[in-house]
Amino acid sequence: MNVVLGVGGGIAAYKSCELARALMQRGLSVRVAMTSGAQEFVRPLTFASLTGQKVITGLFASASPEATLSSAVEHIGVAQENQLLAVAPATADLLGKFAHGLADDFLTTLYLAFRGPVVLAPAMNTHMWQHAATQANLAALRARGHRIVEPGDGYLACGSVGPGRMAEPEAIAEAVWAELNPRRDLEGETVLITAGPTQEPLDPVRYISNRSSGKMGYALAEAALQRGARVILVSGPVRLDPPQGAALVPVRTAIEMRQAVFDHLDPATIVIKSAAVADFHLASVPSHKVKKTAARISLELDPTPDILSEVGRRKGDRLLIGFAAETENLKAEARRKLETKNADMIVGNLVNQSGTGFESDQNEVVLALRTGDFVELPRASKRELADLIFDQILKLRLARYATQS
Repeated sequence: MNVVLGVGGGIAAYKSCELARALMQRGLSVRVAMTSGAQEFVRPLTFASLTGQKVITGLFASASPEATLSSAVEHIGVAQENQLLAVAPATADLLGKFAHGLADDFLTTLYLAFRGPVVLAPAMNTHMWQHAATQANLAALRARGHRIVEPGDGYLACGSVGPGRMAEPEAIAEAVWAELNPRRDLEGETVLITAGPTQEPLDPVRYISNRSSGKMGYALAEAALQRGARVILVSGPVRLDPPQGAALVPVRTAIEMRQAVFDHLDPATIVIKSAAVADFHLASVPSHKVKKTAARISLELDPTPDILSEVGRRKGDRLLIGFAAETENLKAEARRKLETKNADMIVGNLVNQSGTGFESDQNEVVLALRTGDFVELPRASKRELADLIFDQILKLRLARYATQS
């Protein structure tokens, strides 16, 4: 199989040499396309020596009319000859151009002509990575079905420490291999996933909510789709685009989420409750904005529906996966929730750790199983964890089949 490796202009370009070798060790033919910025960090001859193929360094190779005509359509030929486009490092500039369809060099022009799977490995300064514009561009690219190999935390070339360091070449190569050889082990399954927070109104303009971003639930939806499942995504208010192919059911409150879950429960074979549902709500919401006064205001809050418990009582042959966001006693709380909710697995994580949990692109979780065992998953991107969680779900499915037979 043939792969195009796009190399952006960042210090992490030197890692792309290792990536090219890792891809070739998997039997892939690698053609490299470099931006002008990338050539300031690594010479094209390095990639040519590694891959044994001509490196594409620009849209127009020379000033002669013949060369100009040939190279002007080379991006079309390259797009047709290769099965996957990987870009590492994917700089903030490249992400913006890809997201908005701008094409001013070979790599960005190739991107618009390419119709196969795309794997992007971002690398940039922490503040650039966290900027709202970069995150919006990433959301748009994820919504197109592109695989983002999340950057790690660490010491960056600019001297700062934080997220933005390009993933290791082996991790990127694994993501490329997975895209070229997709698992279809969830075909025939209908996965119902809840994601994001709920908002419980206090009056027409105020509400109670939490810090959930929905990123874990959306990563699970993307993973399930890529593995062949039909996905129903019941989502509270988030700033994410749903993965292509997911049936999105937007909700706002816990009561609306409960209704949506039971409206779509019948076809579901796997239910994953990753939403951070508010525990309390105001039963009677005033129709007018409550004015600020000098006096203290007391609110009487009622519990919201316990959706996980209700599904647990009615789950039948479905597999039921719950989440537990805790600040202490993680394993004990995950075990308690597993037993009281009649779940098959609880995914527990500590939300008071730096760099993981709510709003983060990474997480570190513990899986509590009905066997009494715990499976600890190391810190990784939420997309990577989504696949590891589904691997465990499939083990539960196989164990159930073995017991029934």
